[in-house]
Amino acid sequence: MLFPTITFAVFFLVVFVGNWLLMPRPHLWKPFILLASFVFYGWWEWRFVLLLALSALANWLFAAAIARSGTAAGRKWLLAVAVAANLGVLGWFKYYGFFITSMVNVLEVFGLNADIALLRIVLPVGISFLTFRVLSYVIDVYRGKLRTASLIDFAVYVSFFPYIMAGPIARAGEVLPQLVSPRDPRRIDTARAFFLIFAGLAKKMLLADYLATHIVNGVFTTPGQYTSLEVLFGIIGYSVQIYCDFSAYADIAIGISLLLGFQLPDNFNAPYTAVSVQDFWRRWHMTLSRWLRDYLYIPLGGNRKGRTRTYMNIMVTMLLGGLWHGAGWPFVFWGGLHGASQVVEHRRVDRRRQRAQRLERRTTALNGEGAGDAGVVAEAGAGAAAGGSSAPLEYDRRPWYGGVWPRLGVFAFVTFAWVFFRSPTFGAALSVLGRLFQSWGGIGAAVTPALLLVIALGIGIQYVPRSLYERTEAGFSALNPVLQGVVLAAGFVLLDVLGPSGPASFLYFRF
Repeated sequence: MLFPTITFAVFFLVVFVGNWLLMPRPHLWKPFILLASFVFYGWWEWRFVLLLALSALANWLFAAAIARSGTAAGRKWLLAVAVAANLGVLGWFKYYGFFITSMVNVLEVFGLNADIALLRIVLPVGISFLTFRVLSYVIDVYRGKLRTASLIDFAVYVSFFPYIMAGPIARAGEVLPQLVSPRDPRRIDTARAFFLIFAGLAKKMLLADYLATHIVNGVFTTPGQYTSLEVLFGIIGYSVQIYCDFSAYADIAIGISLLLGFQLPDNFNAPYTAVSVQDFWRRWHMTLSRWLRDYLYIPLGGNRKGRTRTYMNIMVTMLLGGLWHGAGWPFVFWGGLHGASQVVEHRRVDRRRQRAQRLERRTTALNGEGAGDAGVVAEAGAGAAAGGSSAPLEYDRRPWYGGVWPRLGVFAFVTFAWVFFRSPTFGAALSVLGRLFQSWGGIGAAVTPALLLVIALGIGIQYVPRSLYERTEAGFSALNPVLQGVVLAAGFVLLDVLGPSGPASFLYFRF
């Protein structure tokens, strides 16, 4: 069931009415919203509703057992079993074929022919997001940051339909407190909700789907049929497409949740305005970035065990982040590119810090302030150089050479890396990149003014000041309800006229 369809519109109308009629009676509302979420998820494949229900039950039991355990060792073992069970399920559905194929390829290198028949396993939609949600709950209970919830509350959190397919990765600590008491319909920010839903639909239907059908799919499928300039704009087009597509789903999910009385965390903050790759990951898929930081990077040691260990932790985090996105070596390589770039940036910051500390020590010595003070400064500098700060992933927010060139450089790097993310194999990625150098001299029919306009809009909307969005929302909110309805109706008709003839699935559904 896709958001921009009549089927979902009818489904949501029923859920919206039932939501607010039953909200004052939690013992009725919670089963209702749980059933609605199961229907939404089961619309894709009804058999996976059982997987959803079993995941909720199993992780609720794991968390309850951890909370009741009286020993640290017992809690640690229960957590290990819970993590292994969840990753085992994820690995079976998502990585079985990848691991088997990789093993066969390794054996062939040594001259061993292993003829292993692969099972055909259907990947449940959104299983990676499901795994991260349930793991965050179990781990937070283990850390003592979260109390165990009732089974019905936890099941609603796990299966809440707006974010079940592709995020945002809302944590239990962000959603469960909102289930404690009924929401007040008079405090719902409907203006922001409708603004987000309309903006999401516009990005999806007018920008992302247009780029996919007019250049991106063709360039990445048959690059040899396009000129070098067309391939270049196809690569840039995919960079814009994946942002518009994924952020559109997040916007719609957040807007739908607001209409139901619940707030979800933002997932994007103008990522293509980033001045460094580190800054990009503070802005792109922010709930995933924070999840990787809090549940992987920091437990690995973060930046607390020296520079070399910090660099290793960054690489491991990004490599696993790449593997999380898909079962293939191109995804791992994509994660490795982002990891290596962040290591380089961290190294640059570390060297700058070291130079500043040496200069400070020389200045202190020349001013004759005493060896004792100089020793304190040196000790502090050594601690900083060793990664003594407990803060995760320290970033240098200053541009390298101003505002424009760093942004262009980061966008170019991220766009280059997306080629491996989009391509099914290394060979396919190299074919696309190789075509950039093989057919210059012609523009190509795919490069049209409309295409350039769509690409410019997809990038340009990220440079619109947030204050302008807020003023627009405030202006819409100030309209009377009838006029709001007229504006929305006109907007949706315009989307229907200008948009594609049929709905297209969101890109992140396959992750």
